[in-house]
Order: sequence, then C-alpha cells, then structure tokens
Amino acid sequence: MSPSFERIISLETRLMMEEKMSKGLKRMLLVLNCTMLGLGNVGGPLISRLYFLKGGKGVWISSCLETAGWPFMTLPLTISYLYRRRKDGPGTKVVFMKPPLFVASVVLGLLTGIDDFLYAYGVARLPISTSALIISTQLAFTAAFAFLLVKPKFTPFTINSIFLLTLGAVVLALHTSSDRPANESKLRYFMGFFMTLGASALYGFVLPAIELTYKKANQTVTYSLVMEMQMVMSFSATVFCCIGMIFHGDFKVINRIDSKEHLAIPREASEYELGQATYYVVLVLNAMLWQMFFMGAVGVIFSASSLLSGVIIAALLPVTESLAVLFYHEKFQVEKGVALVLSLWGSLNYLYGEFEENKKMEKQNQDLETEIN
Repeated sequence: MSPSFERIISLETRLMMEEKMSKGLKRMLLVLNCTMLGLGNVGGPLISRLYFLKGGKGVWISSCLETAGWPFMTLPLTISYLYRRRKDGPGTKVVFMKPPLFVASVVLGLLTGIDDFLYAYGVARLPISTSALIISTQLAFTAAFAFLLVKPKFTPFTINSIFLLTLGAVVLALHTSSDRPANESKLRYFMGFFMTLGASALYGFVLPAIELTYKKANQTVTYSLVMEMQMVMSFSATVFCCIGMIFHGDFKVINRIDSKEHLAIPREASEYELGQATYYVVLVLNAMLWQMFFMGAVGVIFSASSLLSGVIIAALLPVTESLAVLFYHEKFQVEKGVALVLSLWGSLNYLYGEFEENKKMEKQNQDLETEIN
C-alpha cells in the first residue's frame, strides 16, 4: 500500500469520526469544560482553605467533599437521556458504560480518593498560595506520564512551557519555611508540603490514565459516557474517603465535657467561626466547586487532551494566588512573584504553541482533502 493511499485512508477515518460530533459542538464542549475546570480550580482551593481557617479540622471530611458532589451529575445525565430518547425513541439506552470501563472508572476513582486525602492534608497545613504553587508541578508530572501512556506530540513550545512552570514551583520550594503559619509545627508543615507534592504527582498520573482509558475503551466514547465515568469515579472516591472517615472516627466524636458521642459535622458547625448556617454553605460550595473541577478536567481530556487539562490547571495559578492574598491576607514574598511570572510565561508559551500547531494541522487537512478530491 502506497504512503499516499495510507494517508488518504487515515484522513477518511478521521473524517468519519468527526461526523459523530461536529467541530462546532466539540469546540463548544471544550469551552464549557474549560469554564467548569477554571471555576473549580480557582474556587475549590479557596473554599477548602476557608473551611480550615474558620474552625474546620476534618482532613477526611474535606477530602470527602472534593468528590461528594457526584449526585449533581444526575441532572446533566438525565437531560442527556431525555434528549436522546426524544430523538431515538423508547429503546434508548439509559447507561452506555460496559463492565470493563466501569472497573477502570472504579480504579481511577480510588486513585482520585487517595489524591483527595493528600491534597486536603496539604490545604489544612499550608497557605493556599503555597499549595497552589506546589500543585503547578502537576503539569510536569502530567507531561511525563502522558509521554509514557498516550504518547502526545511534544513541540518546542510544550517543552518550554513545562520547563518554565516546573521551574516556578522549584523556586517556591527553595523558600518554603518562611511561609509557615504561626500555629503549625515544622514537621506538620513539611508533611503538608510533601503530601501536596504527592497529590500533584498522583493526579498528574490520573489525567493521562483517563485519556488512555478513552483510547482503549472497546466502545464509542461520547460525552454522555464521559459523564457516566466521572460519576462512577467520584462515587468511588467518595466511598474511599467515607471509609477513611469511619476509621478516623469523624462520624462520631467524644465530647470531653459530657463524655457523650456526638456527630462530628453538627458539632463542628456549632463551633464554626462564621456561624452554623455558613458552615453548611461552605460544605455545599466545596462539593459543587470540586465536582465542577473534576468534570471540567475529564471533559477537557475528552475534547482535547490530558496535557491541555494540566496546562489550564497551572495557567490559573495567578488567579488563585491573587485571591488568596486578597481574601486571606497571605504573605506574598519575592519568590512567589518570580513563580507567578514563570507560570504566566509558561502558560502563554503553551497557548501560542497550540495556536501554531492548530494552524499547521488545518493546512495539512486541507491539503489531504484536496488530494482525495
């Protein structure tokens, strides 16, 4: 078979796949998921930190909240089903997921649950501006694992972007001790630092693993299927964290005054600095924002790639940094400023590289279509 004929077949296959979802719809989904990822990525850490700053103490409770918003997924899934039913009739499938994909989603969910705990522990011990900068190293981990698992095409712009974003986190790591909160011991502070770094590395693995799961699925991967997978992943992670809460004794605690058992959450709510009603609002916002983060992340992987998902997470770092300084009056040392500049520079590098790559791909597609005609 001649190379020219192989190229033609490759193009025809790609065009057939694109018929299932128009470019306009895929672009719209990408924008929607980038928006959800952005809101969750900025709002989630801030609300999680607010929980601890004003009297919350449950690391397992906080980690559970990161995926406890999975019931919210029933709404878009129901809308999707009703839309398909109106289009295809009563025989429309309610669930697309097959057993192998379900098992893979459960495993990914358990890994996400571990990641939730590592991240929640870090947020409890570190200023949010510091933990956010540590999380920016996730892009380097995502790129490394993506290279091993899904083999994306790395351009000079991509490599430069990863280098700059990672360098920014290294600059921060060299000057961490000056940022330690007054009420935290050195041991707990450094445990929080390394737990956050571990969370960054683990989620850097999970993102490409999700992309690999899409590629290896023996069925057509639609956006409805992506939502089903995310729901299973979030549910599995929540179950893992709930088991952690049980073993840690977070569901019931002994009151030292009356020596009786009390439910931990109502007790925390009654002692919360911002009031009982605000406590529950913080919990609900926590669950909603983190669910938006996770749904946005897997949606971006579906619409583009795991690497782009990692870049967006790193690129929004300056927003999280600025809001943490504004609302929580955190310190903003010179090294944080340097890390922010490197983060912005790296993000712009990646976006410019993607723009140039898309232009090149569109030209190649036009040339191949002309060759077919």
